[in-house]
Amino acid sequence: MSEKLLKSFQKAYSNLELSPLLQQNDLDRFRVNFGGEIVEQLEQLVEDSPNRDGKIVFTGHRGCGKSTLLAEFSRRLADRYFVVFFSISDTIEMSDVNHINILFAIAVNLMSEAEANQVKISKANRKAVYSWFSTKTRIEEEKFEAGLDFDLFGLLKLIKTKLKADAVVRYEIKQEFERKITDLVARINEIAALIQNKTKKEILVIIDDLDKLDLAVVNNIYKDNIKAICLPNFHIIYTIPIAVLRETVIKSTIENETNDQVVIMPVMKLFDKQQARVTNAQPRSQAADILCEILKKRIEPNLIESSTADKIVLNSGGLLRELIRIAKECCQICLLNIRRRPADKVIINDEILEKAIDNIRNDFALPLGKAEYIILQVVYQQFKPADPKEQKFLDLLHGLYVLEYRNRQNWYDVHPIVVELLKEEGLIHVS
Repeated sequence: MSEKLLKSFQKAYSNLELSPLLQQNDLDRFRVNFGGEIVEQLEQLVEDSPNRDGKIVFTGHRGCGKSTLLAEFSRRLADRYFVVFFSISDTIEMSDVNHINILFAIAVNLMSEAEANQVKISKANRKAVYSWFSTKTRIEEEKFEAGLDFDLFGLLKLIKTKLKADAVVRYEIKQEFERKITDLVARINEIAALIQNKTKKEILVIIDDLDKLDLAVVNNIYKDNIKAICLPNFHIIYTIPIAVLRETVIKSTIENETNDQVVIMPVMKLFDKQQARVTNAQPRSQAADILCEILKKRIEPNLIESSTADKIVLNSGGLLRELIRIAKECCQICLLNIRRRPADKVIINDEILEKAIDNIRNDFALPLGKAEYIILQVVYQQFKPADPKEQKFLDLLHGLYVLEYRNRQNWYDVHPIVVELLKEEGLIHVS
């Protein structure tokens, strides 16, 4: 077995983790130049907010690069704002997220960031805030006394652990504030005021990964309780699944409560709508070049044939997550082949790619029934669904079976890997 080849593919496999680029080290290695217009749009909405407390809803397909872009945006504004950027999944169990614990998570993460930045809040105010946290999460604050001060970092860490792991604590917080939401918001605003007074900076909170929640949970938050999460008097950016905006009532509610401050991050469009069904059409170079560059930064050139890299790009549909997913599957197959046949030369070529796509296609096929296939057939033939509000279509959009593309008119297409399933079912005929 070639140890050098094995280690090279192991490195590539590691480089292809399906995770956003949040740390500076990862950005330095893997960042490519895209999404600049979205960053500028977000910055304009924050900077020009007339009341200095604007709420922005940020959406796009899962895996289109939102988290990486938001992390970059948070660093860009850090010198002018007190920025708190966190994933809801780090604080709250994802199956139990609601509007109340979102607000509670904002309070916790505001204080966590203040501690990390050594904001000099008076001892009396700090003690009052942490006594409140301790009471609400049933933690004995005496355990965190250390001489004349508190082990605030330890207390906050335990609070986050409690919120994520202890369903009883989350339930009790919900019960207490369900009819007293203004009391919770008042405490959040007090914490924000303490921080703003000491830092002399406006506060910007960015909450990531709300777009990964199940649609039913998201509907409850943004349809029934959006007024509550818009109450804090500072800037907040919330993320939501793109499928939510297909629901007319929720869309209008979000637009009303945020003063139309909805920012959509589009999928990179490899083909214009008019070219999408043209045999041997050439992809748009701007999008294809960016996706190829992403692969080059993660896979050494000697490990992949350039023509195969181009085909990985085409099969991604322009979605970063799918690009990484396909390439990672290819690396996994290569690693298996190296161990099975140590003497063979191994490289990501069309044969490897075909096996990888077969594996991914099988994963796509598992949940599909007749109703879903019919919806996909209509989308493929007409570039739109018969009913964009139908729950099964929204689920397909959320699950990346259907991709939304945006220009002067929005249009939809079936994920390139799913197209083969439609052919196998005899629902479409493609030469």
